[in-house]
Amino acid sequence: MEKEQKKGKLFVISGPSGVGKGTLLKKFLDKNENIKLSVSCTTRKPRSGEIEGINYFFLSEKMFKDSIENGEFLEWAKYSDHFYGTKKLYVEKKLQEGKNLILEIDTQGAFQVEKQIKDSILIFIMPPSFKELEKRLRGRNTEDESSIQKRLNFVKKEIENSKYFKYKIVNDKLESALKQLDEIFLKEKSN
Repeated sequence: MEKEQKKGKLFVISGPSGVGKGTLLKKFLDKNENIKLSVSCTTRKPRSGEIEGINYFFLSEKMFKDSIENGEFLEWAKYSDHFYGTKKLYVEKKLQEGKNLILEIDTQGAFQVEKQIKDSILIFIMPPSFKELEKRLRGRNTEDESSIQKRLNFVKKEIENSKYFKYKIVNDKLESALKQLDEIFLKEKSN
């Protein structure tokens, strides 16, 4: 008798810009073969070195808007004149194959996903403090004061929304945050 394949789990990671999500997820994915980062769609042009289907699925604005109209996205948003979103069919197919997936998206997107995939696991990456996050954002030297203030206002909303997440990890020390993420994954994963 064939063993029925277990359905994969969807982990949704959110947190403000500058909190270190990218670094944390890279380290986590490097040591965990049985979970993959979901591939999102975008209307922006590929950057140097980005590969279709690996980094993003690159769509024209018309294709993206048609997909919105047809209800094909689990979540989508518009940032800096470009659309970003996660195709429902892509995620459902991977989960049916028994793959565990991570979606790295903002809190609004996380709530959109949770409405459609009820057993998704929402994890919020917190800064050690608001002051520390502001220091990190300013330390990048990539934005003017107006942009930083907009970002900080958005951060306050994101942190407020974190109360609806199942797990919160404070990314104060990378190794500690990584250990917590490992523990959550071991507790919640499907295989």
